[in-house]
Amino acid sequence: MTTTAAGRRGLAGLLAGFVVAEVAVAVGYLLAIGWGWHELVDSFMVTNGLMALTFGLCGAVIAWHRPSNPIGWLFLADGIGHATTPLAGAIAEFLADRGGSMSAQRVFVTISSAAWPWSIGLFLPLALLLFPTGHLLSPRWRWAAVGVIATAPLFVLEMVGSGDPIASDLPRGYLEIPSYDALGPLWALTELRNLVAILLAVVCLTIRYRRADETGRRQLLWLLLASVIAILFVTPWAFIAGTPILVLLAIPLIPIAVAVAIVRYQLLDIRLVISRALTWALLSLVAVSIYAVLVALLDSLIASQVGRSAAVTVFVALIIAPVLPRLQHLVDRALYGDRHDPARVASRVGEQLSAGLPGVVAAIRSALRLPYAALTVDGQVIAMDGTPGAVVPLELSYGGEVVGSLDVGVRSGESGLSSADRSVLGLVAVPLAVAVHATRLSAELQSSREKLISAREEERRRLRRDLHDGLGPTLTGIAFSADAAANLISTDTNQAIDLLSRLRADTRTAIGDIRRLVDDLRPPALDELGLVGALRQRADQMSFRADGSAIQVAVSANGLPTLPAALEVAAYRIATEALTNVVRHSRATSAVLALRCGSDLEIEVTDDGPPNGAWRPGVGLQAMRERAAELGGKFEAGPTPQGGLVRARFPLTAELEAR
Repeated sequence: MTTTAAGRRGLAGLLAGFVVAEVAVAVGYLLAIGWGWHELVDSFMVTNGLMALTFGLCGAVIAWHRPSNPIGWLFLADGIGHATTPLAGAIAEFLADRGGSMSAQRVFVTISSAAWPWSIGLFLPLALLLFPTGHLLSPRWRWAAVGVIATAPLFVLEMVGSGDPIASDLPRGYLEIPSYDALGPLWALTELRNLVAILLAVVCLTIRYRRADETGRRQLLWLLLASVIAILFVTPWAFIAGTPILVLLAIPLIPIAVAVAIVRYQLLDIRLVISRALTWALLSLVAVSIYAVLVALLDSLIASQVGRSAAVTVFVALIIAPVLPRLQHLVDRALYGDRHDPARVASRVGEQLSAGLPGVVAAIRSALRLPYAALTVDGQVIAMDGTPGAVVPLELSYGGEVVGSLDVGVRSGESGLSSADRSVLGLVAVPLAVAVHATRLSAELQSSREKLISAREEERRRLRRDLHDGLGPTLTGIAFSADAAANLISTDTNQAIDLLSRLRADTRTAIGDIRRLVDDLRPPALDELGLVGALRQRADQMSFRADGSAIQVAVSANGLPTLPAALEVAAYRIATEALTNVVRHSRATSAVLALRCGSDLEIEVTDDGPPNGAWRPGVGLQAMRERAAELGGKFEAGPTPQGGLVRARFPLTAELEAR
């Protein structure tokens, strides 16, 4: 912490202490001289004192945590203004009781009358223009701030110009204006100025709310809540005679809300609080309006005052009762979206399914008024909307398998998702999981097609290379040898015989190359002996290792149906490769090749070789794994306590199972 910041914090503490001391001295003295509760209330000592404490202490909190934010210092000045009014009034009372000079009494009466208007006319509207960042909305709003500052003295003159004493036993102030009543139009303009200042602050806050991010909106909602409550209480005092002065105690909610918004805006779920407050505010306004209209209509019809009030109250209650749920629904929908209407949310999500997953995620966030929503598949975010913050992941399952997760942001003040949110998200998770699964299948299908095309082209390239580089030259040599033998048969019989002998050897080599190419395409043993017979033949050929040691290889296979050609080749290649690995790399004395056919075709090769650590993937294992994947099968291989294990499982089609 820098020296400047420490100095500012110390100053904030001193000013807050000064405010508390002013209020304590004023109230303490007035209580000491015998003032009661009613005198303190009627003289505005209670309201001014509480406003002084809330504005001063909240301003100190803001200045302590955010020394560079001028709102804290404006609130401290506001608190000092409200605290000086009761203190100056108490000093004037003290001088009057002790026979002090009249001029001194008039000085403190003037200070008491002139201190609090600065708080209402200058510090509070200016703080609202700067809320919550401490900066004006834009340079164009400087004229508004300058106007508020320049015209603030008018409100002070209006309050002190009448010269009315603050108490019956005190003299009038020094700033009394002789022609005060003649300046009525100016005071009306001053009241209009106060209204314009508040309206400017409201417009500024509205624009800030529309432009703000999620954090800024949460801060503004705190001020909105306090303003709604304050207006709800203060409005009757301004327009209805006889309203208790204590309703002004709702005004201190504004500095409290501002302090919470700037320092601890995540303290509570402000959206839920706003929802309830707006509901009751709207309901109260409706009730008051209905009451006023009915009183006006029934005033001439019902003579009895008691009967009139009772009848109107009962009638209003009967009208308001069914209105409350509807108002609550409208406010909840504005703050929480359609979470209480799952069918509507599901419908909006369904409309976006055809447009793609990004549209679905955006629809979910918009429908529930969430700050953030994202779809994660295989650890990668494939669609998102909003600004991430505190996130709660929800698994998306299809067929018992987790296919992804829906990550949703938590609203301000909430530690997690509510049961209503989870119910709606659980409903939309089903079609979303289906869409994710379908998207994944489509991607896997496309990848499989690409691999098949690549494999086909590689196989064609290999065949072309083998034919061009191997069989082609051999056949060309055979053709040249045949031509040469034909030319020498009549002139050099011995040379022709040598050429024919070489021609015979080259022909056999070409036949061998052709057989090798054919065997690579499909083992002929499969056509001659079938899958089981070909495997038994191969097992017999592997009974001895290269060093002459024997190994017993058994084949277990009964009742296999006729399999598709591609499946036969894959099963044969995997089984023979697995047996070859046993013979080459293990120290087993026996191996078992088992083929089982139920809902799946299972190929299993086990041996009794001792464990020698984890298997390192090689070309053979990779080839077996790829062959299984090409036909939608599963493959596993590795050591076990009983020996080595290689297992491949292929799904069988319904038509094949019915055979």
